[in-house]
Amino acid sequence: MNWLEHPTLKWALPIPVWLALAPLIWRAFGSTWRTLEAEALVERQARAATDKVDLRPAVALVIAAFVLMFQQYFGRSVWFDANVVPWLKSLCVDSPGALHRLEVYADLYGRLWWGGTRVLTYTAPLWIWKLLYRDENVLDMGLRVRGFREHAWIYAACVVVMVPLLVVVSRQPDFGRFYPIGQQAGRSWVDFAGWEVIYVAQFLGLEIFFRGWWIRATRTLGVAAIFCMAVPYAMIHFAKPYFESAAAVVAAVVLGSLSFKTRSIWAGFLVHATVGVLMDILALARRAELPSLVTPGGTRRAQFLYWDHILWGVWLAALTVVAIAARAYLKERGRTGANTKRGRRRGSP
Repeated sequence: MNWLEHPTLKWALPIPVWLALAPLIWRAFGSTWRTLEAEALVERQARAATDKVDLRPAVALVIAAFVLMFQQYFGRSVWFDANVVPWLKSLCVDSPGALHRLEVYADLYGRLWWGGTRVLTYTAPLWIWKLLYRDENVLDMGLRVRGFREHAWIYAACVVVMVPLLVVVSRQPDFGRFYPIGQQAGRSWVDFAGWEVIYVAQFLGLEIFFRGWWIRATRTLGVAAIFCMAVPYAMIHFAKPYFESAAAVVAAVVLGSLSFKTRSIWAGFLVHATVGVLMDILALARRAELPSLVTPGGTRRAQFLYWDHILWGVWLAALTVVAIAARAYLKERGRTGANTKRGRRRGSP
């Protein structure tokens, strides 16, 4: 797959892929977008009738800009290392054990700062929004679980498609160099577990922010609410491999549309978290750095030999969910068709 790294081809490859996917996305979400446009029009007309200017999208975009700026300048582990670590070391001067732990787990603590600031800043707009607009229900911002089972097959289908793609993409050099973001995740089971908990938690905050709060807060923009969310979502991927940034545009539109369709971010979060953890496992496996030591620098080992079983077990579970949903759909369609035929026979002279 080295031909994918050729600059002449690489920069342009996302364009035909986007064009090929556009009709499929429209076919899948055209009715969802029409519903969003209709609801937005009703709200805009209601506000226009009272001669009010709808400032909610503008306020939401300003809040979003501040959240992303804070993360960029104060939420990175580099800032933590330069500004927080010296202070922590000064507190540990009289505690050699604490100072040793701080040095051993320096990278993990930095990742904890990175993930923690994202969870806090991604979820803060929910409560700010509630203070500014008392008529808004926080649960309406994608936090409801009702209907989760009904639409779970859609997200399972995403996993079915994504797992084979991950296997292919994981062979690219830039993928192996970048993942896991927690560079010492493979050093020990403590590092691996700690990093993955942080990683999954920030995925939850990210989905709440982009697919929950953002779309709800800017809903009077109609379909533009989804596409204006896709721009900064792609931009937060700019430090990642090029093809992942390109894929983020599609993921933002698809997951945003699904969030509006289902009125929930939970299944989307599960897909995002699942794909993220599997990417880390694949990257560590390619470098032969999967964890075996229990703690860094220790002697106890806990060798796990079934990483491939996890990958394809997840894929098979998702495929099973899709198959069950397809069977139920075909069964219901057959029952509806049979009822229609019986109704025609009874109505015939």
